[in-house]
Amino acid sequence: MTKIKPFILLASILFAVTIIVPSLLVIPFSNNEETGKLDEKLEEPVETEPASSEPAIEVAVFRTATKQVENLTMEDYLVGVVSAEMPADFEEEALKAQALTARTYIVQHLMKDQDLNIPGDAQVYDTVDHQVYKNKEELKKRWKEDYDYNIKKVTDAVRATAGQILTYEGNPIQAQFFSTSNGYTENSESVWTNAIPYLKSVESPWDQESPEFTDQMVMTVADFEAKLGVQLPEGSAIGSVTEFTAGKRVAKVNINGKEIKGVDIREKLGLRSTDFRWERKGDNVVIQTKGYGHGVGMSQYGANGMAAEGKTYKDIVNHYYKGVEISTSDTMLAKVTAKK
Repeated sequence: MTKIKPFILLASILFAVTIIVPSLLVIPFSNNEETGKLDEKLEEPVETEPASSEPAIEVAVFRTATKQVENLTMEDYLVGVVSAEMPADFEEEALKAQALTARTYIVQHLMKDQDLNIPGDAQVYDTVDHQVYKNKEELKKRWKEDYDYNIKKVTDAVRATAGQILTYEGNPIQAQFFSTSNGYTENSESVWTNAIPYLKSVESPWDQESPEFTDQMVMTVADFEAKLGVQLPEGSAIGSVTEFTAGKRVAKVNINGKEIKGVDIREKLGLRSTDFRWERKGDNVVIQTKGYGHGVGMSQYGANGMAAEGKTYKDIVNHYYKGVEISTSDTMLAKVTAKK
């Protein structure tokens, strides 16, 4: 048998050590969830927003102050609408509900065959004729030092509902909303012509906390008579309510033999609501109203009250719009794109 020379034996031992020891050091970490190499720094996972399948849509807004058309991405338009239509200090879930109604409105509007006398290539006005819109420069002037906080809050609400709209039987709904109810919302047919199945009267007790819940107006008897085209009877009488709506507002009034609808009285007298009571005091008529707005659809202050109680934006819209679904807008916006 050949003898192994000492230096060869030593070299073999050193070679074995260099192979075995690193393996022993690695084995205790082999069951760890992290799979990166020991000599590499593991990168933190990067959080990314979920990709939206929503087609890229621009909204052309006619700015009534400048008489110019402002072209915006859908998201920027919605941020401007929510910021203009609802106070930024409202609860986040209320802002999400408002974002959902705003997106539903514009999607439904863009799907229509446009036959409107809007100047230029504009698709909507920036007023209550469609949805009130303010751009970021206008919001900076309004919010001042609160701009950064408010714009992020509203933008987050819009992004949280990205790609979502409200539908009824597969179609975008008429997502009506208003400021403050009298404790109840209104049936659509009590304000407009058609009875819409998802725009039905529901209770809205949260509105009592709204600063717009009650209001009072005083006008002269002469002004009252001229605006309504009536002549008041002698004495303290004004007229009697002959019919109420489902939302406990005035449907019809008889004034000295003339019947007038409550919605017409509200419009002609400039009242905040059709829930009104009046009293004649000498040469004046004192009118007290409850609620602010037409009363159909979602109450904004009601939505904020629900959110303050822990309700989600989905709870809110399902309360105010009966039998609707939250659907994706991508298919419908694709139709809008195809029409262009």
